[in-house]
Amino acid sequence: MLVTRRKFLKVSAATAATTGVAMSGCNVFDVTAIEELADELRKNLSEATRTTTICPYCGVGCGFVVHASGGKVINIEGDAEHPINDGSACAKGASLYQMANNDNRLTKVRYRAPGASEWSEVSWSWAVSRIAEKIKETRDATFETTNADGATVNRTLGIGSLGSAAMDNEECWLYQKLLRALGLVYIEHQARN
Repeated sequence: MLVTRRKFLKVSAATAATTGVAMSGCNVFDVTAIEELADELRKNLSEATRTTTICPYCGVGCGFVVHASGGKVINIEGDAEHPINDGSACAKGASLYQMANNDNRLTKVRYRAPGASEWSEVSWSWAVSRIAEKIKETRDATFETTNADGATVNRTLGIGSLGSAAMDNEECWLYQKLLRALGLVYIEHQARN
């Protein structure tokens, strides 16, 4: 069947008119419940601790206001006084509340041994020690002091790093210092200059 522009517009107009007539009898625009929730939230926010923060998702650095009460985050919204985002938020930034309040978020370190099919809970101190051991082991096994031409290179090609966009400038500077001191060449990060 050939649908012309004229037929499409006629069908669209008829559908819109039918929907409008059908909805005229019901009150779908009653916002009383929403207003009550907003009033309750305003009251809770006035009693909460207000803290400003930076969005952890990308390198833009949008500002957010976090409201906490009783040790729990109750609201996160864009900071209207922040010069970068003026209170607005992208889709990821708008979901920050779910990062703080999510039943699926891991709260303990999980480890799956090589060849194992199950994860086990381990302590932070064990995990940090294990990571340090593996970095040292790999660096020692792959460190090169000179290249094939005999030039001094002092590098390891056995380790790569993919950095976090959520770090601030000072953290990035320290992170780069650590990676360069280890002799890494394969570094990807916003602060790789």
